[in-house]
Amino acid sequence: MSGFPWVLHVDLDQFIAAVEVLRRPELAGRPVIVGGRGDPAERAVVSTASYEARAFGVGSGMPLRVAARKVPDAVILPVDQEAYLAASETVMATLRAQPGATVQVLGWDEAFVGVETEDPEAYARQLQAAVRERTRLHCSVGIGDTLVRAKVATGFGKPAGVFRLTAANWLEVMGGRPTKELWGVGTKVSARLAKLGITTVAQLAAADPQALAPEFGPRMGPWYAELGRGDGAGVVDDTPWVARGHSRETTFQQDLIDPAQVDEALRELTSQVLKDVAAEGRPVVGLSLKVRYAPFVTKTHARKIPETFDRADVFARALELGAGIEPGRPIRLLGLRAEMAMPDDARKGHTPTRGGW
Repeated sequence: MSGFPWVLHVDLDQFIAAVEVLRRPELAGRPVIVGGRGDPAERAVVSTASYEARAFGVGSGMPLRVAARKVPDAVILPVDQEAYLAASETVMATLRAQPGATVQVLGWDEAFVGVETEDPEAYARQLQAAVRERTRLHCSVGIGDTLVRAKVATGFGKPAGVFRLTAANWLEVMGGRPTKELWGVGTKVSARLAKLGITTVAQLAAADPQALAPEFGPRMGPWYAELGRGDGAGVVDDTPWVARGHSRETTFQQDLIDPAQVDEALRELTSQVLKDVAAEGRPVVGLSLKVRYAPFVTKTHARKIPETFDRADVFARALELGAGIEPGRPIRLLGLRAEMAMPDDARKGHTPTRGGW
């Protein structure tokens, strides 16, 4: 391959729903919702929805019972992680097999592909055809000269299309749009930007990076200005991704009130997380406990701890966090996350997160 270096962002269209429809062809064209154990009477959230269901306002993270009310005739299916992982691995192997491709996996259903080519659109269509032939799944491809621009471009290509977004047309396409449409800028950050008089991407792009530091800090302020310009990393890194931590959470079908039940649930959760961490072979350096009280108030208790491989020590410290749980207050969800020390050769983050690039 020869030509200009491009970043392609490949995003599988309605991935989980599409996998389910392939397994059940009779569902094609019908509103399909996947979440929990497939029972809207239980507490669970939507993992994904087909385009037909999205047309009724159903989206990921929505309570399953709310989604069921929005689309009474929807087919609601349980989550089958093994099936989605198998499909994802086939897709990623297909991407890696493309000529000259460097692949950086972002998740089950998306990846960056770095390639040198004179015709990125033709390469993108070739890539789409290869994925479709191998898996019967459709994907959209964003083309960019940075990771941010490629990622944002994909939204304009959906479904099953291709769109190019570079420094040349960034402000033309994105300038008038609200800042929350940027990858890495959510509703809360956009609201904070609005207080500074910055509501559009063009205004953020023109902002003095140092002027944002008082609101967002010396690192994040300039970084948000960089996002506004669509700048940032332009090289795809295929170094294997290493998890910074492992987490588990449980939504209880009945609120927990009894202290003994809460203690038992926390112990079970901690045991699950410790098994995940043990498989990594890295010391634990931090813990955070998420508690969601009824009806829907979430509080987090976190602390750094000295590096340790000692399972009993981590277990004890997790239970200490549990002391912050308000006694007698009904609990609908508990979650525990263990942060681990990162290896020296771990890939430095290239994706827009609170941690930067």
